[in-house]
Amino acid sequence: MEERSKMVAGGSLLQAHRWKGLLETSGITVELRGEALLGGTGDLPVDLQNVQLWVSESKYELAKVQLLDLNAEAPQWRCIKCHGMNESSLDLCWQCGWEV
Repeated sequence: MEERSKMVAGGSLLQAHRWKGLLETSGITVELRGEALLGGTGDLPVDLQNVQLWVSESKYELAKVQLLDLNAEAPQWRCIKCHGMNESSLDLCWQCGWEV
């Protein structure tokens, strides 16, 4: 079994799946860890409530470049209702209040 490296931790489940999809369309297999723990929000320590993306060691550098191109450290998302840009930490559009 090939060793894996953690790429990104934190963010929302929506972001994690977005990054996973981007990497997988580039031929990089991604494992998400921590999804099941999101159900414990409020009951579990905050540091356990992160979704993590893991990739194989051999694809780590390629994955890193892909995520940097996406600006994965601080991605933004566009509201489909008002088309306003929002910071990654927001689950509601700051302009119109639409919920992700």
